[in-house]
Amino acid sequence: MTIARARIALIHALALSIAPVNAELDRAWPGCTRMNLLDDSLSNDLAASLEGLDEAMTARFLALSAYAVQAGAHGILFTCSAFGPCIDAVAQRWPDVPILKPNEAMIADAVRLGRRIGLVATFAPTLASMPAEFPAGVTVLPFLAEGALDALNRGDTATHDRLALRAAQTAVEQGCDVVALAQFSLARAAPEVERLVRAPVLSTVGSAVRMLRERVEKALAR
Repeated sequence: MTIARARIALIHALALSIAPVNAELDRAWPGCTRMNLLDDSLSNDLAASLEGLDEAMTARFLALSAYAVQAGAHGILFTCSAFGPCIDAVAQRWPDVPILKPNEAMIADAVRLGRRIGLVATFAPTLASMPAEFPAGVTVLPFLAEGALDALNRGDTATHDRLALRAAQTAVEQGCDVVALAQFSLARAAPEVERLVRAPVLSTVGSAVRMLRERVEKALAR
């Protein structure tokens, strides 16, 4: 099967994640066919939930993934970083389909670059769930760019980027040797953060697309 026939599903919990990953796919993997599945109630429900990532939330992820697989997806990329255990359940259900967490590739890159990693997010649940995805032997310090997501939701991109930069600068001031921008929606701030922060800066989008392509093409070549 040729690369042009590769079909991938992008599953989003935030509408703001759609544009960055599709732009990266246009740049780095234009031959793939893609389907975008959005349930923007997932993030709101998680933020309001007292139960966290419970069985009901996992069932919703399994249902979305079942639809993608039934529609012929050769691989699935999740673009919201607060749902790691739910994505693990999806990978267990479909072990022959490449299933990628949004930050999986970026984490691999980060641990190659440093041992003290500043994790910057605009969505607080991400900072609760994502540190557990890092391997032993590294220190992960969470930094919330408070107010940045609200600014982005109302179209105030300048404030979003400024708050993301401030969080990244704080991470470096506190001794982090790598800054990891933990959400796809933060990719828009990455160039400015890279320019003004004196440490390696990683964003999720480029790493994720590269790893997904490698895994899908390997699976299709079997």
